[in-house]
Amino acid sequence: MSHAATGSGTALLQVEGLRMHFFTKAGVVKAVDDVSFRVERGRVLGLVGESGSGKSMTGYSILGLVDAPGRIVAGSIRLNGTDITKLDEAAWRKLRGERIAMIFQDPMMTLNPVLRIDTQMMEAVRAHHDVSRDSAREACREALARVGIASPEERLRNYPHQFSGGMRQRVAIAIALLNRPDLIIADEPTTALDVTIQGQILFEMQKLCRETGAGLIWITHDLSVISGLADEVCVMYAGRIVESGTVDEILDRPLHPYTRGLLDSVPSRNVPGRPLAQIRGMTPSLASLDEGCSFRERCVRALDECRISPETRTPSAGRTLRCRNPMT
Repeated sequence: MSHAATGSGTALLQVEGLRMHFFTKAGVVKAVDDVSFRVERGRVLGLVGESGSGKSMTGYSILGLVDAPGRIVAGSIRLNGTDITKLDEAAWRKLRGERIAMIFQDPMMTLNPVLRIDTQMMEAVRAHHDVSRDSAREACREALARVGIASPEERLRNYPHQFSGGMRQRVAIAIALLNRPDLIIADEPTTALDVTIQGQILFEMQKLCRETGAGLIWITHDLSVISGLADEVCVMYAGRIVESGTVDEILDRPLHPYTRGLLDSVPSRNVPGRPLAQIRGMTPSLASLDEGCSFRERCVRALDECRISPETRTPSAGRTLRCRNPMT
């Protein structure tokens, strides 16, 4: 059921200058502010940042799930070369679930509590493919087995309340994988899972991308997950990408002070018994950002010139940075 295009040269997903704002009585909230990145076929992009950095809103924008008072005000989102921001609602419904799938952090955003699991999963298959009920059921059974659910045939007949929170999340992930989409957007989907199952699902996601040519955007605050999963990383802060590059470049030689702060706060990278480093202060309100660097009030390397917003530059091929006084 894969739909991945086979052409060369064109990225699977190309996001250019994306701006998504919420127009509220308190002012304009710039949730996504001039974000650009690309996802190649068969590759995993990590979108990393604290809560409120805009990473989830970027994912919702790609899937056309932003409701009023929010809307995309600028930029393009090209899937296999087609700008999907221009689609009508009927085209969006066909796209979602078949060519782009999203795994939400809360599985109950995916599952209907009053329908059996087989009803929901088979509907997801037959909405996009003309297959028999038996074929659809077999695909559902295989998807549940792939995410580590024992006795999948029996579990298909259960309701969501008969699963634990972690098991419900595995079902939600299985539904996202059902139609072998071109692009999967995963919004911290393994937070509720134990480490063993998390590792199994990360392996399956990587394997799926390699085998089908699907692209994966993994949204998280957990850099330890990204280190073993992603090929490229974009670090977001206050609605903007402040640094991007390959996973090895970003984790081994971070240039932005915010990236350095995130890495210093990861327990596995620190000396046992030593208190974890913290980034001082709080994420600023996106409704009251000024023209300067949005991180400067929390930054240990802030200079007077940081009151002027830094431009995005490319310190090396394939790497971007938005900082006036980067790490050395």
